[in-house]
Formats: sequence, structure tokens, C-alpha cells
Amino acid sequence: MQNNNLGVDLTGKVAVVTGGGGDIGSEFAMALAKCNAKVALLDLTAKKAKILQENIQNCNKIARVYECNVLDKKQVESVAEQVERELGSCDILINCAGGNHPSATTDTEYLSAEDIGDIKTFFDLEEDGIRKVFDLNILGSILPTQAFSKQMLGKNGCCIVNISSMNAFCPLTKIPAYSAAKAGISNFTQWLAVHFSKVGIRVNALAPGFFSTTQNKALLWNGDGSPTPRTHKILSATPMGRLGECKELIGGLLYLVDAELSSFVTGIVLPIDGGFSAYSGV
Repeated sequence: MQNNNLGVDLTGKVAVVTGGGGDIGSEFAMALAKCNAKVALLDLTAKKAKILQENIQNCNKIARVYECNVLDKKQVESVAEQVERELGSCDILINCAGGNHPSATTDTEYLSAEDIGDIKTFFDLEEDGIRKVFDLNILGSILPTQAFSKQMLGKNGCCIVNISSMNAFCPLTKIPAYSAAKAGISNFTQWLAVHFSKVGIRVNALAPGFFSTTQNKALLWNGDGSPTPRTHKILSATPMGRLGECKELIGGLLYLVDAELSSFVTGIVLPIDGGFSAYSGV
């Protein structure tokens, strides 16, 4: 019986959210808990996730925090075993861990010969920074999927939701590694959907447009709170004329995890972007 105001009942389901202490991950975790799922919050540092755990428990829902580096295969496997012991086997996996790194970001949108040697251009992007971005977004989704999807075998109504991006549809300037990594997530989502299609595990992705979060705050806002030139460009290319709010991702998430609403849906990448991906600029 549905007893929440979100219209989806996940009673008896165990939901695992990587990056559970982040802005988007915490919104997802709270929504899943409100739908009566038992939520495992995985995060590199437990501090923020523990605050969220308390908030969820104050709503008389179940949540546990697991400190976990999603790039450490042995640790991910150990945490997966712990989650299974304490909450039960995983039904829903949300791969929210991800992000960009400044060392893999150029200073300007367009290369000028005069810039070489003065600012950070494509030629100056650090190998370690590029690797960090690829590892966090690609491996950071693959390794948890390997560990937790094993627990889904033989069960009904299981699913995986990855987090892609507008970058996967059309790469943004200045962030080549992040754009390429998110394109990889979209491709991996489609590949895995086919691979898991005979064992009853659906695999889809959300592709957020532009949302103001802790990670991109400096990119979007000046110190005085006014929008940066990049934000003005984003808004001019977004037909709805504003940034999204993290809570506006919840409808898409719940659609994809509900075994009845999306029972025949697998391998899609769902844009939630205020029309950004539909707009040609003219």
C-alpha cells in the first residue's frame, strides 16, 4: 500500500546510493526512503551522509551509512556484503558518485595561439587530473555495479540508474574529460541494459541539465552571488530560462526505479534539462 506523497511504493526494497552525501545523491536517497525503501548511503566521507541518515530516521524510515571509496574494488565488495547482511540484498542501485576536477579543465573555451604558455590550455591538462575524472565517473559506476548487481540475480523488479549529463549529448567547452566520461556513462548504460536483459535487471540513466550544486558553485556564481558569464550562456541556451533544482530530478528517478511504471523501459538516457537538449540556439 502506498503511504507516501510521492506515489511510488518501494516497501521491501533495498536501495543503494553511491555519493549519498552529495547534493543530488542526498535528494535521491531521501526520496527513496520516503517511498519506504531501506537506503544504504555510500560516500567517501561519512559526515554529510550521517546527517542525512538522521533526517531519514527522523521520518521513521530506514537508512545506514557506509564509508566507501567507489574506486577501491575490494572495499566496494566488502561494503556490498555488509549491506546485504544489515539491510538485505540490493534491489536498486543508484550510481551517483562522479564529478569533474579543475586540473582537467581548460581556462578558456577556444584555443588561441597567443594563449599558449600563459593560461591553461588543452595542452596543459594534467594526466592525473584526466585520469581522476575518468576513474571517478566510469570506474566509480562500474565497480559498484559489479558488486551490487550480483545480489540482484534471481530477484524480480531490480534496476540500476546511472547519472549521465548534458555533456553526453553535446560536449561543453572547457571540460573535455568530464564530457567524454559522461558520454561513456551513457554508452555503458546501453551496453549493460542489453547485457542484463535476460536476467531481469533494467539499466537506465538520468541526464541532468544545469543544476546549481556544491561542486559547480564556483563555476556558476561570482563571490557576490551574481551569475557568472557562463551561467548567462547556460540560461540563454535553456528554453525554460533557469537552472534546475535537485528535487526536479526525483520524478524521473522514481519513474525509472518503479517496477510497474517502467517495467518495459531499459537502456534509455532520460534528459531532465529544461529543454537544453532540444534547443538549437536559433
